[in-house]
Amino acid sequence: RERGSGRLEREFCPQIPQIFADFSGLSCPRRLFAGLADDLVGMKTPALPDDVPFRERVRSAPDVEQHLLKDNGAIPNNARLPVLIYRGVFGLGSEDPAAVCERIFARWNWQGSWRNGIYPFHHYHSTSHEVLGVYAGHANVRLGGEGAGGIEVVLSAGDVVVIPAGVGHCNLGASREFSVVGAYPDGHTWDLLRGRPGERPQADDNIARLPLPGNDPVFGTEGPLRQVWRREH
Repeated sequence: RERGSGRLEREFCPQIPQIFADFSGLSCPRRLFAGLADDLVGMKTPALPDDVPFRERVRSAPDVEQHLLKDNGAIPNNARLPVLIYRGVFGLGSEDPAAVCERIFARWNWQGSWRNGIYPFHHYHSTSHEVLGVYAGHANVRLGGEGAGGIEVVLSAGDVVVIPAGVGHCNLGASREFSVVGAYPDGHTWDLLRGRPGERPQADDNIARLPLPGNDPVFGTEGPLRQVWRREH
């Protein structure tokens, strides 16, 4: 099976000729290679096209929108970790833009990916943080649940939103083609809660026990998530 572009791998990691001779000593981990990432996470997405360098898939680090959302009584939200929105961060000019999102998330160990939309009802996850990469269309999304503490944002193709555990989100209306890739740090299993009686305090305990992700889902070890969330934690 073809493993992607050798030229791409050499550009991204100059030590590629030594990978099989001394894998453990590489400063550039194997999961960075676009053609090899699927072997590490069990994904079956196609390799990136040979004529498109990886650096053209992710645009330079954007100005990050931060939204810190407090408990609204029914939905806990997250008073410590803000929602992060990266605008137009993905270059999606390919035949399978969803695969671009999946590959980049997997490279930084955000796994368990799926393709779909966003539920049209208020919900949150207490057992995992979540990243959503928009690869088609646009949607008006409510963050933080109903009431004065919530906000509405428009998400469009190329945008990425990182949603901390506990933060409510709801699709208020979208274009017909609106689609996202979702993924979770370390492939954490996620639950689905809707702010109903009986969910708490167990949901609050779950959220409090969650570790911070090791990597930003788009920019890895040097990404905005690590800088912002570690500062706020």
